[in-house]
Amino acid sequence: MANVLVVDDEEGIRSFVAEALLDEGHQVQQAADGEQAWRLLAERGFEVVLTDLKMPNLDGMGLLQRLRDAQPEVEVIVLTAHGTVETALQAMKLGAFDFLQKPISSPAELRMLVARAAERHRLRGFAEVARRDKAPPLSYGSAAMLAVESALRKAAPTEATVLLLGESGTGKEVAAQAVHAWSRRAEGPFVAINCAALSTSLLESELFGHEKGAFTGATARRRGRLELAQRGTFFLDEVGELAPPLQAKLLRVLQERSFERVGGTQTLQADVRWIAATNRDLAKMVREGTFREDLYHRIAVFPVQLPPLRERTEDIPALAEALLHRVAASLGRPRLQLHPTAVTALTRASWPGNVRELANTLERAAILTDGETIEPEHLVMPGMAIVPPIATVAPTPSGPARPLAEMEREAIEQALVECDGNRRRAAEVLGIGVRTLYDKLKRYGLR
Repeated sequence: MANVLVVDDEEGIRSFVAEALLDEGHQVQQAADGEQAWRLLAERGFEVVLTDLKMPNLDGMGLLQRLRDAQPEVEVIVLTAHGTVETALQAMKLGAFDFLQKPISSPAELRMLVARAAERHRLRGFAEVARRDKAPPLSYGSAAMLAVESALRKAAPTEATVLLLGESGTGKEVAAQAVHAWSRRAEGPFVAINCAALSTSLLESELFGHEKGAFTGATARRRGRLELAQRGTFFLDEVGELAPPLQAKLLRVLQERSFERVGGTQTLQADVRWIAATNRDLAKMVREGTFREDLYHRIAVFPVQLPPLRERTEDIPALAEALLHRVAASLGRPRLQLHPTAVTALTRASWPGNVRELANTLERAAILTDGETIEPEHLVMPGMAIVPPIATVAPTPSGPARPLAEMEREAIEQALVECDGNRRRAAEVLGIGVRTLYDKLKRYGLR
């Protein structure tokens, strides 16, 4: 339940909204104008503010602007009369969560909107805490990832070798970085190498380094990744791809904590903490004779399975918020946000590529949107072209081809009829955002 502030100069509307929310278990305060609301906001914390636009002293737009500057974490829902829808859309561009038209005919719709806003506030706060943490965020609330984080936190202060198991894209390198950040070696380097990305000869040189003249092209001594990771953490990604000769050499390093550069005779110490990861079934590979059993037991001291994203869909809203924050920073667009219908669409997707696929989808959406809000139509999933091919509509037995605009208008009219004129529900049925629907209503002259 949330702390909600209702701001409206009409006492009847304030009381109606407050009563509907109190029945749902929310804590509700009321204010008759923006200045009174601002004083209450300074005295106590609110997660959600519902505000009218036209009020004396300080109007809704002025209150929204103050909140965006001083308390950007507060979610604002704009209450608007029929004639001020365009102003409400402008308020959303300034950061309002959504708007609700007066008179409010459906308490259920009001409660649902407040619940969504409160959930968004909670997820934003969770993501911000994760960003301030020294370690990269692992869990966003799901039981599966909370169990993973708990196990890794227990292993982190020890020197035990951790083996991270899971499908591609589940975040194994992020988990390895978290273990490093929670360990006694956190001030040392974190060095990673992908065993599947290099040939056996190049991988050996990358791991151990080489001496001048060790092979053709070795014109100078070169320190390997293992040497660079001293007093830190060494992460072997895709360890199941190691060829048998390198498996034997890696086993020696793990056993003796020492190694030599390729072509060298000087023995160097391997003062590192080992973490390995794979998306393959190493136990099966041992049975098939393609992975050394002794090496397997060396690296599988503390195995941890990372669940696929489809098994922890409750993490997707907060995870998407955190990923979008990163994308927005890289694009120089810090106000980018996800519309609730886009969050719903993301939660319902299957994500065979896991977190990596989700991150790529959000980056594409951030590029496609012209505004500051990502809506369902911006979510181009893998396998879909960014620009679809232009299709030629052929006549059908029932008659000639019809203009797309005419078909779209009819689809919108049908959706409005099915939803009893509720435009928010109609937008969800059509799979578009509320603002997009209003733009199309205006274009086609529908009211």
